[in-house]
Amino acid sequence: MVGVRQFDEREALGRALEVFDERGFRGTSMLDLAAGTGVQRGSLYHAYGGKEEIFVRVFGDYSGRFLEGAAAALRQPTRRAALSAFFDFCVAAITAGEPSRGCLSTRTAVDAGRDAPRVATEVRGFLDRLERVVRDGLAAAPDSSSLAVDPAAAARLVVTTTRGIAVMERAGFTPDQLREIAETQVAALAP
Repeated sequence: MVGVRQFDEREALGRALEVFDERGFRGTSMLDLAAGTGVQRGSLYHAYGGKEEIFVRVFGDYSGRFLEGAAAALRQPTRRAALSAFFDFCVAAITAGEPSRGCLSTRTAVDAGRDAPRVATEVRGFLDRLERVVRDGLAAAPDSSSLAVDPAAAARLVVTTTRGIAVMERAGFTPDQLREIAETQVAALAP
């Protein structure tokens, strides 16, 4: 039947995310996506357009789930506990899998660069939303303890630190070492 997809869209997009996660944005081709999803390349083009459109779609789903998890981690009784739980969530996400997956947003920010402006815009948008989630989580913490800087500045620093942690993971730092980095940041922001 013309116009009807002959594949399970949710399954195909989930597999596409796995391909991007494994190979990175730049290292993934439409042939890789076809092989990884089990959907013919022509069907992928017809359904979604090219690689960039597929990435934007799966990245939106991926980043939405990540933001929900981050917001949940930040719901703690103190700002210090919120920061610690947030960093624990991030380290767990970055080091998940065997071998570890790393951080798709950080890899894509470096990988896509100026070659794929729509992808770069999506990653920047995700980082901006993550910063707002952290800021709002810190502002909503029920304790009255102060931060070393205002919540907006703290949020930007925290998000920047998570990107550094993602790079350190790729460089071979262990989860325990990554948590040490995070705890140093927490101690500096919420003494």
